[in-house]
Amino acid sequence: MTQLSVSRPRERGRGGEAADDPRLAHRIRHGRRLGPGRAVPGGLALGPVLLLLAWVVTSATGLLDPQTLSAPWTVVATFGELIADGRLQSNLLTSVQRAGISLVLGVGLGVALALAAGLSRVGEALIDGPVQIKRAVPTLALIPLAIIWFGIGEEMKIIMIAASVFVPVYINTHAALRGVDHRYVELAETVGLSRAEFIRRVALPGALPGFFTGLRLSVTISWIALVVVEQVNATSGIGYLMTQARTYGQTEIIVVGLVVYAAFGLVGDTLVRAIERRALSWRRTLGS
Repeated sequence: MTQLSVSRPRERGRGGEAADDPRLAHRIRHGRRLGPGRAVPGGLALGPVLLLLAWVVTSATGLLDPQTLSAPWTVVATFGELIADGRLQSNLLTSVQRAGISLVLGVGLGVALALAAGLSRVGEALIDGPVQIKRAVPTLALIPLAIIWFGIGEEMKIIMIAASVFVPVYINTHAALRGVDHRYVELAETVGLSRAEFIRRVALPGALPGFFTGLRLSVTISWIALVVVEQVNATSGIGYLMTQARTYGQTEIIVVGLVVYAAFGLVGDTLVRAIERRALSWRRTLGS
C-alpha cells in the first residue's frame, strides 16, 4: 500500500520456481487452475440479456399475461411516447438530482464517521452504536417521523436517501480500517510517520477496498430509497410517475420506471467498479 509495503510471496513463484517448472510457468501466464479463470467478454451484460430474452419469449408465446406484465414491445412503445411528450425527461432529471445530491451527502458522512470511529477508540464508542441502530431500522419505518420533522418537501426526501446511503459506506470503510495489518502500523512508527502521514499513506489506502464495496452498495441503495420517498406525496420524479400509473392500472409505465431505475443502478455500479479497478490496480486478487 503506497510506499509502505511488504514483499509478496507470489513473486517467489514467478522467479526460481517458475523457471524450473514449465507447468507452473504456464499456469502463471494463462491463469491459475484453481482461480475463476479469465473474464468473460461482456459478462456483466449476460444476465440482463438472458432475463430480457426470457421476457420476450414468455410474452410472445402467451405464457406471460400482459395484465400481469406488459410485453417488451409495449413497454418500448410507451417509452417512446413518454419521451415524445417530455414526461420521462423531466421526471428523470428530478430523480437524478435527488439521488445525486443524497449520494454525495451520504457518502461524505459515511467516510467522515468511519474515519472518526476507525482511527479512534473514543470515536468508535460514540459513533458505532448509533450507526448500528440506524442500520437495523429500515428507511420506510423512519418516513412518518421524517415527515413530522422535515415536512413533505425535497428536504425530507434528500435526508431520507442520504440516511440510507451512509450506512454501507460507514460499515465497509470502518471494517477495512480496522482490518489494516498491524505490521504496517509498526512500520509507520518505526520510520517516524506523523499522524497525518500515517492516515494518508497507510490508513486511507488500506480502507479503499472497503470504501469501494460500500460505495457500490450505496449507489444501489440510493435508487432503492428514491423509489420509496418519491411515492410519498411527490409531484415529480420517476417514482411519482409510477405511482400515477399504478392508480390507472398502466403496467407498461410502471415497467418503464423499473427499467429506468435498473439501468441507472447498473450504470452507476459499472462506473464505480471501473474507478475501483483503476484506483486499486496495485492489488492482486482472485478476481483480477
